[in-house]
Amino acid sequence: MNLCFFALLSAALASTTPAHPQAPTQPIPYSHKLHVALGLKCQDCHEMPAPGDTMTLPQTPKCMTCHSSIGAGRPAIEKLKAYVQQKRPIPWARVYEIPSFVIFSHKTHLDAGVKCESCHGPVAQRDHLWRETPLSMAWCVNCHREKKATTDCGSCHQLQD
Repeated sequence: MNLCFFALLSAALASTTPAHPQAPTQPIPYSHKLHVALGLKCQDCHEMPAPGDTMTLPQTPKCMTCHSSIGAGRPAIEKLKAYVQQKRPIPWARVYEIPSFVIFSHKTHLDAGVKCESCHGPVAQRDHLWRETPLSMAWCVNCHREKKATTDCGSCHQLQD
């Protein structure tokens, strides 16, 4: 076989190989790209209750603030409406979750000027989300070093006595 065949095969395989991991299937289609284009900011939907350690997923009634009129009658909005009527949260498939043994404060990071995209990727450009960063210890420590933030173990982990 000649080199040209392998070049073509390689190109064909590259075009069928996804550029990113598969986005989890969500119960309702949701496009961050569309919502950001309408002028919404992360904090408009994702609240950060005191003390600011976590950012929440939107409460279902919050979605209906706009969608009681926008998109009414569409199947996805009807499904959203059913969750509200049943007083059930939308069972979103989580994309990012911090392990329970890690101490993490969204507020601390946002107050330090870290942008949501730093950890979550270019969400504003996505119709579907997938895990874009590993959020591993090595990844976080590398970021802390780059930003000259503390790498003291106790800043992210509760130390045992």
